Amino acid sequence: MQKVIVFGATGNLGAYVALHLKSKGYDVIAVGHRKNDNGFFASKGMQYLSVDITKPEDFKQLPQGGVDCVAHFAGELPSRYTFDPAKLIDSITIGTLNVLEYMRGCGCKKIIFPQTPSDMANYHNNGRMIPVDAPRHFPLTGDHAIYTIAKNAAVDLMIHYKAEYGIKWFALRFFTIYQYHPNAYHYRDFQFHLMPYRMLMDRASKSLPIEVWGNCKKAKEMVYIKDFVRVVEKCVSSPLEGGMYNVGNGWQVSLEEQIKGIIEVFSPKDKPSEIIYCPEKSDPLENAFDVSKTFSELDYKPEFSYIDQLRDFKKEMEEEPMAQLWGVKTDYPKNCKNK
Repeated sequence: MQKVIVFGATGNLGAYVALHLKSKGYDVIAVGHRKNDNGFFASKGMQYLSVDITKPEDFKQLPQGGVDCVAHFAGELPSRYTFDPAKLIDSITIGTLNVLEYMRGCGCKKIIFPQTPSDMANYHNNGRMIPVDAPRHFPLTGDHAIYTIAKNAAVDLMIHYKAEYGIKWFALRFFTIYQYHPNAYHYRDFQFHLMPYRMLMDRASKSLPIEVWGNCKKAKEMVYIKDFVRVVEKCVSSPLEGGMYNVGNGWQVSLEEQIKGIIEVFSPKDKPSEIIYCPEKSDPLENAFDVSKTFSELDYKPEFSYIDQLRDFKKEMEEEPMAQLWGVKTDYPKNCKNK
């Protein structure tokens, strides 16, 4: 049985990654920054360890051999903080260096890492497919600038450790991974906001009218968490040398399709929300990934259609499957950060 350590296992992505890999027969050790996971991972048959990846001494409590792969999803996010550049550099760049040093010491030869699409910022909103092999760069301004610098530096470290020590790296580039979390708020441009898609779901559930701004035919990637974890699993089992992989569906969802789907799933059947078209207002985000490498090399195809995503999202919203780890929606007032 292969042993996988999931760093960032108490976070949005890491928790689902750990659960999925465990369900597929891997020996998973869940690692998070939180001192206490409320017994969540033990209830799922996994060991939980609290590790601050910015502190090399914390890694001593981890296995010092026999680790086949690391899924490294730890680190600060710009959507969960006001603004602290040092935390981004420490948790993402220095943290990744410490993870790689731990791997070198214990003989682990594969790492999986989430990369930001902001390293391809020049390809956003221009109608072009985002390639997987274009030179990385970063936005010069905004709340994702230092975050992207930190992520790029982490990738550079992985490239170095591959050349120097033979550690294979799989960097997964993606936009938003859609999933239910009881905290519906995040930071955007240094301000705290209700996430746009959660606002739309809330309005639909209350039969309130929904405005559709700008060119409603513009489309974007919408990848669901239960497809994303399958990409991670493909990387864990892959015999390839790794590299950069775009995570997308091979299809995008237009703003109009997004709104109609949300109304179909979340509005009462006898009183659906009215759609109000506002073409004079600003256009929505538009993006698309070239996923040919991901499909061919990792033998991956998505299973969830857009409507399937919404239905499963609603099911999790009602059942709160991560309540033991994250709490429930009433635990998160508007000014509350992620657990």
